[in-house]
Amino acid sequence: MKTKISIRSFSIFFLLFSNLLVNTALCEEAKINIDLDAKVTGFLESHREQWADWNIPEADGRVLYDLIIKNNYKNAVDIGTSTGHSAIWMAWALSKTGGRLITIEINEGRYKKALTNFKEAGLSEYIDARLADAHELVKNLEGPFDFIFSDADKEWYKNYFIALAPKLDVGGCFTAHNVSADYVRGIAEFLEYVQSLSNFDTTINRSSHAGISISCKRAEK
Repeated sequence: MKTKISIRSFSIFFLLFSNLLVNTALCEEAKINIDLDAKVTGFLESHREQWADWNIPEADGRVLYDLIIKNNYKNAVDIGTSTGHSAIWMAWALSKTGGRLITIEINEGRYKKALTNFKEAGLSEYIDARLADAHELVKNLEGPFDFIFSDADKEWYKNYFIALAPKLDVGGCFTAHNVSADYVRGIAEFLEYVQSLSNFDTTINRSSHAGISISCKRAEK
């Protein structure tokens, strides 16, 4: 009888101790998230007027953030880092889903500025920033991915899509910026192509004047 009570007491103690450890870990994780949120929001607020160098507007950053959070995306690609505004919004969302972002920039000056911005925003650990020609790098990325944002040379949008669509998970989305400017070389051709695909559903978000196409993969073929 004494042995049974001892074992039961130990089991109760172990359960309580385990719950304490779990709750402590959860509290610590919540604190980290709150601290990171404060750091990112503070960074974005202080840099609100400094994103003129080929960066997206805040409204479109929020669109990307919401898409990642809503769909719990974890493996993302950003084609055209510039100085990092879009990457910051995506990496911030990925910090909550347990994901990571690959972002690609060909211009060394913008790339170095982006690295500084990522560090200042507290998001460096969620970003794999690469100084490279996306024309070459994109086709060599292994994947799979569940979220892609294209904001580089518009005449290459269709090529980026063709290279990455097979590496995109079903349920994942390929998004592209500035699609409202269908007079720009490459935009109309890109939109016509993605809208013709039976295994993708394409919509256009017009939260800003630029417009973001959102092509979500319904099936492999």
